[in-house]
Amino acid sequence: MLLATPTLCATYNQRMLDAPFTIRLLSSNDVPIMEGILSVFGDAFGDVNTYNGARPDATYLADLLRRDHFIALAALKDGAVVGGLAAYVLDKFEQKRSEIYIYDLAVASAHRRLGIATALIASLQQVGKERGAYVIFVQADYGDDPAIALYTKLGRREDVLHFDIAVDDGSQGGC
Repeated sequence: MLLATPTLCATYNQRMLDAPFTIRLLSSNDVPIMEGILSVFGDAFGDVNTYNGARPDATYLADLLRRDHFIALAALKDGAVVGGLAAYVLDKFEQKRSEIYIYDLAVASAHRRLGIATALIASLQQVGKERGAYVIFVQADYGDDPAIALYTKLGRREDVLHFDIAVDDGSQGGC
């Protein structure tokens, strides 16, 4: 079963790929693959320092991968990480249900436009269904046209504003 082991969610053969890629749901035994996802994220987002500068140790990553509220999926080709998705399960309070938030999704530049991002989301849909989630949601930045096109193809767009509020920026005086 998909959730009991780090099973392959799906295998996709694309005409444009030399070999199939696989999508893997990570478990606490997959720390090296999670580290590969962090490297892909850093490169893809042009933010290597955030994803690799203070990387958590193996114990922290294993603990995170063990938790039910965190989902990590890796796209693997010939054993190498070529894409990844990190998501959080959010238990709702207004109804007895949960939603899944895609926090990060990236594919290495040499492997884009081959269906890997779509496969990652399709695998997350499978995981969400197995876990009884109500919906998956994601945000995209203005100007990130490939991401916007992908998400538009797969779901319904909502125009919202996003705000980052510092926990302690020193200017509010605190409570």
